[in-house]
Amino acid sequence: MSDRSALLRRIPQVERLLTSPELEPLLATYPRGQVVRRLQESLEGLRRRIADGTAGAGDLAPDAIAGRVERLLERRFERYYRRVVNGTGVVLHTNLGRAPLAPEVAAAVAELATGAQRLEIDLDTGGRGGRDRGCAELLVELTGCRAATVVNNNAAATLLILAALARGREVLVSRGELVEIGGSFRVPEIMAESGAVLREVGTTNRTHPRDYRDALSDATGMILKVHTSNYRVVGFTGEVDLPELVAIGRERGVPVVHDLGSGCLVDLAAHGLPGEDLVAGSIAAGADLVCFSGDKLLGGPQAGVIAGAAAAVERCRSHPLYRAVRPGRLVYTALEETLRLYLQGEDAAVARIPALRRLLAGAEELKRRAEELVRRLGAVPGLKVSLVECASQAGSGSLPVREVPSWGARVRPLTGSVDDLAASLRSGDPAVIGRVREDAILFDVRTLGDDELAVVEERLAALAGAGSAVPPHASTGDGNG
Repeated sequence: MSDRSALLRRIPQVERLLTSPELEPLLATYPRGQVVRRLQESLEGLRRRIADGTAGAGDLAPDAIAGRVERLLERRFERYYRRVVNGTGVVLHTNLGRAPLAPEVAAAVAELATGAQRLEIDLDTGGRGGRDRGCAELLVELTGCRAATVVNNNAAATLLILAALARGREVLVSRGELVEIGGSFRVPEIMAESGAVLREVGTTNRTHPRDYRDALSDATGMILKVHTSNYRVVGFTGEVDLPELVAIGRERGVPVVHDLGSGCLVDLAAHGLPGEDLVAGSIAAGADLVCFSGDKLLGGPQAGVIAGAAAAVERCRSHPLYRAVRPGRLVYTALEETLRLYLQGEDAAVARIPALRRLLAGAEELKRRAEELVRRLGAVPGLKVSLVECASQAGSGSLPVREVPSWGARVRPLTGSVDDLAASLRSGDPAVIGRVREDAILFDVRTLGDDELAVVEERLAALAGAGSAVPPHASTGDGNG
């Protein structure tokens, strides 16, 4: 009999292990069904490892098996959607949830999440009301539109507008605005799904008013202007601005829609960051509809906002697709509370909405906080830490290709791999993420809260105390890691 066959025959039975003292603490901590399932997974992994020669007699000991089962249980019961400390310098990081909510907004969501709330009831009459009314009234006041509604993201807003206003008809779009954004969302493809017909005008780098006029026909259902949210065409370029497009559309009675991508209600140019059109500006220019995201420069939850002329908004709201793309009650709650912060004025919004506050933070404040982080991390053994100037980004297609000067801490382990250190930081709760470059991790303080400086210090100190930069859950040792 081979050594491998002998080892396979010695694998303990599940029932025997379940009565062993080694598994008793796990049975007291976790549901029995989960312990049994992870034990079976561990033993199956052990069989595979014995078969390929990577497991030995020591792996058969009950304490070794219990250790692997415990790691599997910890992984199973660890939250997937858990907190991340964002040290990347990307304010609206798509992979990290984009805009963080203001504390007032989070409190409102928490208050209403555990019970019933007003949604589609008219409390004055007791009859049915509009679920988007609370957000719509605020959007009318803040942007100057005549009506508004809310869907689950801006891609859905674009799809709904095209389907409701231009299904079966041509939509004129400049070739320079046929964008592809994250997740392979492409304007031509979303237009095809809506049933509208794409009619390209102009060239990639230059589009003139005559290009739109020449393309207008009885088949035209819409003129669509798309914000180039993640790139810029530079050099010999030209585009038709929104007021002129509106004038062209009115000549033939064709609606003009402005897909803004990132909805900005604050004049960033007044704070030294030009580059984003204001929602109110597009409304004032006469666009029949504008659409934008709620979780970008607006600083709220993921949502898509459609605002503009009352008749056009109503066509979207009454379209069959609307019910499929409308959000849940907590999105309305978070969006309403975010919009209410803007009622206090622009300065108050910048001070209280995290995305705006971080994006517009001043150089002196950032340098002070970076120096504090360097001081903290300099006390952690095994690290070389230095103060560095760096560049942040708005992210999520906002302020495209525009870098914002910032400050941060550059951290390099004296022993071990920087990639292993970064992996260890990601594996914890909360996960800590920075930018790995030039054999070091950069923590940009623009996206770190004051309280999170201590978290970064604590996590690095804990890793130093453990004497290893290897992630504790990098492998379960049983073929399931």
